Amino acid sequence: MTVIAAVPVKDLVNAKQRLVPALSPVERRELARAMLADVLEAMVAALPGSVVVITTDPEVRAQAGAAGVECWTESANRGHTAAVAFAQEQAAARGASRFLTIPGDVPCVTAAEVDSLLAALQPGGVVFVPSRSGLGTNAALLAPPGAMTLTFGEPSFANHLTAARAAGLVPRVLELPGIGLDVDAPDDLPVLLERGPHTRSARLLRGFRSGAQPAGTR
Repeated sequence: MTVIAAVPVKDLVNAKQRLVPALSPVERRELARAMLADVLEAMVAALPGSVVVITTDPEVRAQAGAAGVECWTESANRGHTAAVAFAQEQAAARGASRFLTIPGDVPCVTAAEVDSLLAALQPGGVVFVPSRSGLGTNAALLAPPGAMTLTFGEPSFANHLTAARAAGLVPRVLELPGIGLDVDAPDDLPVLLERGPHTRSARLLRGFRSGAQPAGTR
């Protein structure tokens, strides 16, 4: 079964605005780049030749190309939900039988987690991975790609479960600590250091002047 794994990425200049209290503009941009590198490494290891980045940013396109990942370019930066919908349409048009989407800010994701996610999909079902808070949706796996509409933004996780059941699908939930950690707010930074100390993102973060401490050590 052919799978398309889409990684939506907004422009790096405006990335991670909720981290403004903790990181400088340069630090936020560099962290966004490092997180994308971590995500693409894990995704490509699990799904070589099946990963695509959805973006309007030339810098992101260059980074994806350097990683050997194809880019699908939207006409405008319309947000995460619209980017995923665009990717679903493209995946269906290209004959994919399964569609996976994971954001570009989950740097602790591993190839093993992606494998577990793919293995969890059953006929007539969908698979979701909640965010650390339990409110957001950090991964969705559908078969076929257009099985249901995906709408992101808290509380998308509960909404996705309800929408899946309304569409006659059987949702399965996986708690995966790597995929579950989207680094979006200052209190996510020490968790990144704790869960993914060997990631590019954590190494970069430790070098920032602003610094961060692993969870439980502050």
